[in-house]
Amino acid sequence: MRSEQVSTPFDEQIEELRAGYQAQLAQIGELQRRMREVTGTATAKAQAMKAIVGPQGEVLSVEFPTGAYRSMAPKELADLVVSTLQEAREKATAALVEVMAPHLPEGLDATQLLRGTADVAQLMPAEPAMPDEVREYVDQGRAGGPTGGGPRIAHN
Repeated sequence: MRSEQVSTPFDEQIEELRAGYQAQLAQIGELQRRMREVTGTATAKAQAMKAIVGPQGEVLSVEFPTGAYRSMAPKELADLVVSTLQEAREKATAALVEVMAPHLPEGLDATQLLRGTADVAQLMPAEPAMPDEVREYVDQGRAGGPTGGGPRIAHN
């Protein structure tokens, strides 16, 4: 004889939660891939230097396509390198914000998040989101819950 699985009222909700979770995982994977591919490119005046940085501001490439750097004083060249890298990093940050912003909760600024200045804690709800039936079970139905009613669960 084959035993049939008994369905409970929560089975459909559990399956919906699982499907939603799997969809979110796929979206997160795609978002991470897109974030890793972000770069920022800047070219200095007179094409004296070109720089490419990655999503975290890491230097990926530095080029001096025209040879103009040869006639620069050391301080002038150093300033050129720093300013060009900063511009490339700003462009990478802007591109990263563009990728991330649509996926962030309302009220969370992607630029502030990337700079570490966003107050993420204020966006968290006081209580986790859950279906009303689960909330009722948690609040009232568990053994030792506020009302003490409902099924008792034996712990070994």
